[in-house]
Amino acid sequence: MMAFTLLFDLDDTLLSNDIDRFLPVYLKLLGRHLADHVAPEKMVQELLAATQRMIRNNDPAITLEQAFDAAFYPAIGKTKEELRPTLESFYEQVFPDLQSVTSPRQAAPPLIQEALARGYTLVVATNPLFPRKAVEHRLRWAGLPPEETPFAAITSYETYHFAKPNPAFYAEILAQLGWPGQPAVVIGNSLEDDLLPAAHLNLPSYWVAEGKQALPPRMHPLSAQGGLEGVLPWLETLTESALARYDTPSPEGLIGILKSTPAALDTFARRLSESHWQQRPEPDEWSITEVLCHLRDVDMEINLPRVQKVAAGDNPFLPGINSDAWNEERRYCEQDGQTAFRAFIEARRYLVDCLENLAPEAWQLPARHAIFGPTYLQELVGFMATHDQSHIQQIVAAARQLGA
Repeated sequence: MMAFTLLFDLDDTLLSNDIDRFLPVYLKLLGRHLADHVAPEKMVQELLAATQRMIRNNDPAITLEQAFDAAFYPAIGKTKEELRPTLESFYEQVFPDLQSVTSPRQAAPPLIQEALARGYTLVVATNPLFPRKAVEHRLRWAGLPPEETPFAAITSYETYHFAKPNPAFYAEILAQLGWPGQPAVVIGNSLEDDLLPAAHLNLPSYWVAEGKQALPPRMHPLSAQGGLEGVLPWLETLTESALARYDTPSPEGLIGILKSTPAALDTFARRLSESHWQQRPEPDEWSITEVLCHLRDVDMEINLPRVQKVAAGDNPFLPGINSDAWNEERRYCEQDGQTAFRAFIEARRYLVDCLENLAPEAWQLPARHAIFGPTYLQELVGFMATHDQSHIQQIVAAARQLGA
């Protein structure tokens, strides 16, 4: 039996929760709870504006929580520390009252338990616009208490940098998991937020929807539609050979992967101690600092110049470069990991900006690579994404070996 990583949406997928009904009640309760600090009308206005700021965030060094905080608290004239006790009491004591506007889906707990029994990796891939506590409450309402259900990851605004419908959201989940080798699929109810972004990364998806509806052509060709009870039978129809036929992400998906690398590294960096940066897990393996120096220099000296050269046209020749040799030549082991990481983020921002500003037809411009032979820009960016994935796997493996 093939193993899978299952990325489950939460609201109106594992839990019946109509956002058009839930949101007004949520805002009313929160406004009432904060009324001693800020007028409810002002609070709602600025909270919605700060939520839009999270949805638009494209900075891999800023979590969604940081994006929200920077927009919300100055706008209401309060500091986060001033409101922290009040907000904590809201999510502990008041938010649970919102269970009354939701209802559990009877098929969800058996589906999750059977998927776990099959050895699948399960992720709660809800739009990370809420604190972790709010997500955990909703999982309990769905009959899936997180303290009893071994999800590999639960997305929330504290540790994620991108929101739906950005394809980088799904790429960041997989990057934080260390880009597992098994196929990943998305299960959700929203075409725009769940399924079409997944298609950019060539992730098959299961559309949780009542009745028989035609699948849009932009969805992954192996996708399906139905109730939750149809998820596991659908997975049984997926084969390695069929999945291998559809393994090239779109330009938007490739950009999402490139964005996800510094975002996942930012999350890792916040958890690593100073000693972990410089330690080699084995004498002949790179330290995390060495990997970061490598990623920084490859972006600045190989990836960006190649994109610029191919985008300029004329089918350029791209010489092969042995960038692995730079590790010893440039004494990466003696450099500061935090400084290298900040420089990598800046280099990656510049590379992503360059790619996002390309005309659609530029992705098909040809080049001649010294090793790969005739190629084109989209394939070259695919090589960059694969390079990122291998080094994320390397860092995750190193961190585990070091006990981080």
